[in-house]
Amino acid sequence: MRFKFVERNLGIIPTERLCRIMNVSPRGFRAFRSRSISQSQREDMVLLAHIREQYRLSLGSYGRPRMTEELKELGLNIGHRRVGRLMRQNNISVIRTRKHKVTTDSNHKFNIAPNLLNRNFVADRPNQKWVVDISYSAPRPGQSGVAYVWNALRKEDYRMPIPCCEGI
Repeated sequence: MRFKFVERNLGIIPTERLCRIMNVSPRGFRAFRSRSISQSQREDMVLLAHIREQYRLSLGSYGRPRMTEELKELGLNIGHRRVGRLMRQNNISVIRTRKHKVTTDSNHKFNIAPNLLNRNFVADRPNQKWVVDISYSAPRPGQSGVAYVWNALRKEDYRMPIPCCEGI
């Protein structure tokens, strides 16, 4: 960890000073740089290649548990903690997608009110044009939405909760 910090900041601060700050010897740092990668690092690189391949095949939907099962099916003896560590270190995470839920039924047989304003919200006199908008959400139990009513001339704003109704 200390050697990696020294290596990352080589161009900014002189090596001797970095080694003194991190309390390591310059000779130890040179030995660290000339060392080959360890056996566990080699195994991690092979496992990471398998993880990336399975991640690509699963279209980004496999997390740590399912990825571990897939790797075990391939004959690799690996634990879920190691898979999780490798995925975390390499920013491999599940891509969550939500199913689109249609909330509007346009093919109904009900009467449709005529568009009298035709998006012209400017009024000449008070109480000539009133605009209403209903926002459906569930902010509190027993409440299904909020209605916004405002006068187009005065820009008065009235908010009233809509009580929740069964069967709607």
